Amino acid sequence: MFSKILIANRGEIALRVMRTCKEMGIATVAVYSTADKGSRHVRYADEAYCIGEGPSNQSYLLMDRIIDLAIRTGSQAIHPGYGFLSENAVFARKLADNNLVLIGPSAEAMEIMGSKIASKQAVEKFGVPLVPGINEAITDGLAALEVAKKVGFPVLIKASAGGGGKGMRVVHKSEEFAEALEAAQNEARSAFGDDRVFIEKYVGNPRHIEFQLIADNFGNVTHLFERECSIQRRHQKLIEEAPSVVLTPELRAKMGAAAVNVAKACGYTGAGTVEFLLGDNQEFYFLEMNTRLQVEHPVTEMITGIDLVKVQITVAAGLPLPFAQSDLSINGHAIELRVCAEDPYQQFLPNIGTIRTVEMPSGPGVRIDDFIESNMEIPIFYDNMLAKLIVWAPTRLEAMARMKRAISEYVITGIQTTLPFGTFVMNHPKFIEGDFNTHFIQEYFNPEALTTPTNSDFEVLATAAVSFFQGNKTLNSETETQSEASDSNWFSQRRGLRNV
Repeated sequence: MFSKILIANRGEIALRVMRTCKEMGIATVAVYSTADKGSRHVRYADEAYCIGEGPSNQSYLLMDRIIDLAIRTGSQAIHPGYGFLSENAVFARKLADNNLVLIGPSAEAMEIMGSKIASKQAVEKFGVPLVPGINEAITDGLAALEVAKKVGFPVLIKASAGGGGKGMRVVHKSEEFAEALEAAQNEARSAFGDDRVFIEKYVGNPRHIEFQLIADNFGNVTHLFERECSIQRRHQKLIEEAPSVVLTPELRAKMGAAAVNVAKACGYTGAGTVEFLLGDNQEFYFLEMNTRLQVEHPVTEMITGIDLVKVQITVAAGLPLPFAQSDLSINGHAIELRVCAEDPYQQFLPNIGTIRTVEMPSGPGVRIDDFIESNMEIPIFYDNMLAKLIVWAPTRLEAMARMKRAISEYVITGIQTTLPFGTFVMNHPKFIEGDFNTHFIQEYFNPEALTTPTNSDFEVLATAAVSFFQGNKTLNSETETQSEASDSNWFSQRRGLRNV
């Protein structure tokens, strides 16, 4: 087992990894930029070293500097967290060349799954369902148009590299194809330095379902069930839950087996996530694999009782998985809200500044992964996620009630956050019914609803709740009870905090 690990990241994920290391008796080394000099992860680590200026390309992306520091501090392994260097195959190879262990998959697995084209070609051999289309880069615009006609409009032009919705265009008719193709290629080239794109059938009204995987170096691969990640803005998740409200045991088993085959297709080791699109007809299609720990991993931990970071570390140290698929089961329901420095009153515009005060929620079934504190200035150089609010309860309805209660106790002043949006979602009839997809925000979200709830809103909500108790809509296989019948007093408490 490792005696010292360097965490090549910052913020809440750095703290998350360090806490598990402390429980395992492993010393930790923090790295930080000048912008993060006073950050909590710097104070928490056993050792901490400044590696550069605020911009990530002058600090957290400096591979050679991080590797040199790991060697000088006697670290045997590096945990990359997520973002930054976590899915960088060049970094993985450099670590191996310097006899350092990456707590993550091999460079080869990263390369296969880092390319949407290569990943589709790899998993197709293992029978994993794919969205109809072509799984190779477009080289001839006219030939690509013919493929699009054969697949049937609407189609999706999609960048092979990267993510976050960049290099992506939905095309509804052939007359729009050439212009959309050029725009997608230009955007992909600008964002990723790679203008390769491919075509697939556009799946309307999809749900975004992902499966957590863990694999060791002995060929053992297990999935830890699914996460529902359909509540998104700009192709980025805001709310995740586990398990999904729509998966039957049969569909769960089928999708889980497909996810395991994705891992086998690239010889995967460590923790990873396979993402699927689930259509209205309950047919699912491989989307991509994230070769790292996910932001939303806590909801899986809450329903399985497994510390994913701990298993990551033990697998990287050469130990076999401590469980088999048959040992795993789902216990209760968990929901995560990403608390981001964004203004939901202004269509989620970034909202940076200085946090004046922070008051954390607590109580049964509430977990917070964060790094913020009062009088903290938010650096402008990094992702604007401040914290993750996670709740667990025996049933989905109870988890939603607990999330509303936790949000009502969570006070962050000085900036706007996505906390009000969390309450909006928990109160929305479509979310309560489990009848939603990746277009939820476009179809239902209105910033005015954050401050001006109407009687009709509550009447719809009450009607939806009554339907559950009458058996018209089943959210879980077991009978559920709602532990919090009255609506949260969040609106009256929060309206006065909007402009602090």
